[in-house]
Amino acid sequence: MSRIAAFLFASLFGVVAVSFAETPSSYTHEIEQWRVDRVARLTGPDGWLSLIGLEWLHEGANRVGSAAGNDIVLKAGPAHLGTVTQTTDGALRIALDKDSGATVDGKSVAEAALIDDIHAGADAAPTTVRFGNANFYVIERDGRMALRVKDSDAEARRDFLGIDYFPVDPSWRVEADWVPFVPEHDLEIGTAIGTIDKVKVPGKAVFHRDGHTFELLPYQEEPGGELFFVLADRTSGKETYGAARFLYAALPAGGVTKPGKVVLDFNKAYNPPCAFTPFATCPLAPPENRLDLAVTAGEKKYRGGHH
Repeated sequence: MSRIAAFLFASLFGVVAVSFAETPSSYTHEIEQWRVDRVARLTGPDGWLSLIGLEWLHEGANRVGSAAGNDIVLKAGPAHLGTVTQTTDGALRIALDKDSGATVDGKSVAEAALIDDIHAGADAAPTTVRFGNANFYVIERDGRMALRVKDSDAEARRDFLGIDYFPVDPSWRVEADWVPFVPEHDLEIGTAIGTIDKVKVPGKAVFHRDGHTFELLPYQEEPGGELFFVLADRTSGKETYGAARFLYAALPAGGVTKPGKVVLDFNKAYNPPCAFTPFATCPLAPPENRLDLAVTAGEKKYRGGHH
């Protein structure tokens, strides 16, 4: 059994499966399966634990490779991979070194255009350059371009310690009132790289706990998509990751423009990629979503966290 498989086995069937014996219910089984799927995505060959770099590009030619003399020094790959050129209008091209052995979207080419994650759109993938076990593609953040570099043999993936959780608690599956905003409200959300994202908030989820009323503001990462909450609470920075936890919720039955109900299942609150790697660009919980409440459900702080 590989080290990664051993970690997965210990994480999923050592830590997670305890709740099966304690609370043999269909709901508990649902949460346990959700956790299994979540860890599988996180630890996959191309998951967040495979990140080994976030390398910002400058306008003009950027020499890329693992040798020290490059403009961008990679932690894996050939000494001289090639040159990524960014024009004044933001267009990107890569010219590969003839001995790099790299491919662009699976093809052996001398040069090619690079499409970043934003311009690729929600239904397509950015252009991917692969070399050995590693690869990169371009991301755009606040008008800046960077190489997101991954390696299936990354140390964070090899040494994954599993995820710790609060016990499954059905009382944290909360039915909230959905209050639509017409028109949508604007919300500014800071990020781990110091930028500010401006998002549209279609409404608010209002719920009650311990005799008090709380509100959370979501946004949709893509039109018609699920409600996405970036939140913090009294456990943040203590039992849980300090910057935020994430939570998805299905749309209310009548859509986001009509009053209705939204299920907030805090047992599915999970850590952002930044809890596991310094090379992610995660959103931070805005002040509006910092609950004066200890949400003792979902994922706890990662024991192998870098900060």
